[in-house]
Order: sequence, then structure tokens, then C-alpha cells
Amino acid sequence: LMSLITFYLFGIDKKRAIRKRRRISETQLLVFSFLGGIIGAITGMFVFRHKLSKASFMLKFYGILIVHALVIGFLFYAIYFA
Repeated sequence: LMSLITFYLFGIDKKRAIRKRRRISETQLLVFSFLGGIIGAITGMFVFRHKLSKASFMLKFYGILIVHALVIGFLFYAIYFA
């Protein structure tokens, strides 16, 4: 569900950017990504071609991606090897 919401938010923000209207903050996009919407964020970024060229956003996004990978790796290790 969070991925669908995050995907939708990226789409809304892109539409607002095109129309030069009030935008969804990068912080909100990153928080939704962190709270379980990472797949929706990745999909939204490529489908809408949104935020891909903004280096500061991508650096923070990669940080979130690394945290998610570490948590998943830790959980996998804890479940199968502990």
C-alpha cells in the first residue's frame, strides 16, 4: 500500500511541477519512500522521469535504499542463520 501511495505522490509532484503549482516537498517524498514505499518511489521516478537528475535528492534516496537493503539482509540472516 505504501508503494502505491508513494508512486501516486511522485506522479502528483511531477504533474504539479509541469503546471508550476505548489509541489510536494522532497522531505515528504523521501519519508514515504523510507516508510515502505521504496518500490513505488523507484517505479514513479522512472515512469514519470521525475527527480532522476537532481543529485542531492538522489544521494538521500540512495541512502534510504542502502538502509532498506541492510535491514532486509539482517532480517534474512536472523531468520535463516540464527
